[in-house]
Amino acid sequence: MQVKDIMTRDPVAVASATDVHALAELFVEKNISGAPVVDANGVLLGIVQEEGVIFQDKKVHLPTFLHISLGFLTLGTKQYEEEIKKVTATKVADILEKDIVILNPEMSVEDAATAMIEKSSYYCPVVEAEKLVGVVTKKDIVRSIARD
Repeated sequence: MQVKDIMTRDPVAVASATDVHALAELFVEKNISGAPVVDANGVLLGIVQEEGVIFQDKKVHLPTFLHISLGFLTLGTKQYEEEIKKVTATKVADILEKDIVILNPEMSVEDAATAMIEKSSYYCPVVEAEKLVGVVTKKDIVRSIARD
């Protein structure tokens, strides 16, 4: 079985300028957990998932400071900056995930499942000839296993 056999075709996609609250409403209305983010020409920019929306209600952990004899050593400032950016996000561009697993419709479901597990990525766009043609989620993989 191939990815094209289990993927959701013509997925709901959003623009990077979409408001985060509008994105949350879209997720609820369409009963989806993620969406590809595309530019005006339909080129895939990344994905957004429910986790990015949930980040809006996350408590931010302050960086840890260690006192050493010559001063302070700051731990966790990069993570803190990333969390602040996500918590204060107003547009999809602010919560966009770019480091994602991109699948090909001709690849086997087994190879797709392996890539998803290895990267802990459970919402994957399917791209053919640089065009978004679908998405595969962990539910699609489970459904394909149940059919076998």
